Amino acid sequence: MATLHLSAQIWREDDAYVAHCPELRVTSEGDTFEHAQQMLREAVELMLADMTPDEVARRWQPTAWTGPLEVTVPEPLGGFHAA
Repeated sequence: MATLHLSAQIWREDDAYVAHCPELRVTSEGDTFEHAQQMLREAVELMLADMTPDEVARRWQPTAWTGPLEVTVPEPLGGFHAA
């Protein structure tokens, strides 16, 4: 077995946590942050188990950069504070 290092983006959406792997364009969800992370790991592992290297290469979308983004907003939104 080999280890592949991928990215995971996890956020809360209504009553669930959504987990997304941008490199392979796979999304899953769970009841908690940890559950969503585990469900994403399982979804990626199951998908990769059934794919050939050529299929993985066609699906692969490398993430070039993930980081903060500062934007200017209209004054009414200036009082909004993300949790």
